[in-house]
Amino acid sequence: MPRLLTLAFGAVLACAASAPAMAGAESGTRVVECGAESCLLVTGRRSHAASPVSINGYAVHAEGGRKWRTVVPVETVRAWSAPFARTITVAVDGNATQTRLPIGLLGHADSLAMLVVRVK
Repeated sequence: MPRLLTLAFGAVLACAASAPAMAGAESGTRVVECGAESCLLVTGRRSHAASPVSINGYAVHAEGGRKWRTVVPVETVRAWSAPFARTITVAVDGNATQTRLPIGLLGHADSLAMLVVRVK
């Protein structure tokens, strides 16, 4: 019986510990085309349709209701972020979370003349 109680207590602790991680997974990012430039699509969920959304401290217009989205030019994201940043801070109604950026988005790309791929 004590083993069963220990197992149940461990399961409850695991669920409680995973709750904050799930809250940060509510916003996502990906690169999309917007005219001649590339833009960052940021999506997420909020409890009320009128809740304000900000990215790195800058208020943005979010389309949609509780499931929102906003499109920001990559150059704007670069200006709002630290060099080589891997995350942005997305705040919904004052609750901020770190959201991962697509890999290499804010890095500097060098011209690549040739890429050689070999099979082992």
